[in-house]
Amino acid sequence: MKYAFSLIIALLITFCACAKPVKPKDLTFFSANDKHIKYVGRIDFTDPLKPRFWQPGVYVQAMFEGTSLTITVNDEVLYGKLHNYLEVVIDNNKPFRIQTTGKTNIIEVAKDLAPGEHTVTICKDTEAGIGYIEFVGLKCEKLLSIKQPKRKIEFIGDSITCGSGIDESTVKCDKGQWFDQHNAYLSYGPTVARELNAQWYITAVSGIGMIHSCCKMDIVMPQVFDKINQRADTLQWNFSKYKPDVVTICLGQNDGNQDSTAFCSAYIAFVKTVRAHYPKADIICVSSPMANNDLRVILKKYITSIQQYLNNDGDHQVYHYFFDKGYNDGCGSHPGMVQHQVIAQQLADYIKQVENW
Repeated sequence: MKYAFSLIIALLITFCACAKPVKPKDLTFFSANDKHIKYVGRIDFTDPLKPRFWQPGVYVQAMFEGTSLTITVNDEVLYGKLHNYLEVVIDNNKPFRIQTTGKTNIIEVAKDLAPGEHTVTICKDTEAGIGYIEFVGLKCEKLLSIKQPKRKIEFIGDSITCGSGIDESTVKCDKGQWFDQHNAYLSYGPTVARELNAQWYITAVSGIGMIHSCCKMDIVMPQVFDKINQRADTLQWNFSKYKPDVVTICLGQNDGNQDSTAFCSAYIAFVKTVRAHYPKADIICVSSPMANNDLRVILKKYITSIQQYLNNDGDHQVYHYFFDKGYNDGCGSHPGMVQHQVIAQQLADYIKQVENW
């Protein structure tokens, strides 16, 4: 008995000596200019250590190794009070929304992950009028190469395309700031792109039109299409950086019932501008999913004639898609979150037909 007890004690001592605690791996800060970090969207890389972007839907992606991830972003804090929202997605988990709190923001976006490889997507939910975001870098064990989809889509539009008024998860309609319900990541455009395994650009400004914008705005889309910060109509964009396979144009809601000649002429000229930048793209002219019955009829008539004119003029890669009803469950009669998913599915199905994807 004494021998057995001594043997047990000896075994316990041996086990404790061998079972040393596993030391956590050191975390490294990777600057924004690391080659493994991928950027998609209209971005100002004047300072490669702090790439700056204004547009909704601009996103940063990386593949990392480890159990945690911390990001560092700067916010313009426009007017000394506006704070952008970001959507963060780890692997294929449910997206979650965060808001900056100051000029410099160090945010732990993942912890207690399973050891191994993970992906992160960080998307600007709010639009250019809320100010810029600068991506400074991220902290993790290791960065790895990430593969991006080859397909590319660009979504041109207004507040609907921005994802305005769709997300009441933190602030209900008519409460807080006007941008508190913005969610570009879950708007119809990026949802279409993810469904079709494509990259996306959102080229949109709330309130903007083809020839007339709402809310006393002094810009229209043809004027700011070539800018990085479209709301301020500043910083020239280099179109060679992104050549989409498909471009959708969803404008007309803020124009309303305009003179047919003026609207259609401007629309045709704009499509020709888009074509000049993207010679191989399929261009789909889309009616407003927010339109009432009267405007829906008008836009259908105008867009049909615009497509016919361009097709007859030799551009056979111009198409149209019409929504058959209005979607107004969100804030300010915009499409709601669920309706954006419905809109996205309809548009994705049509793009599949056009592209044979």
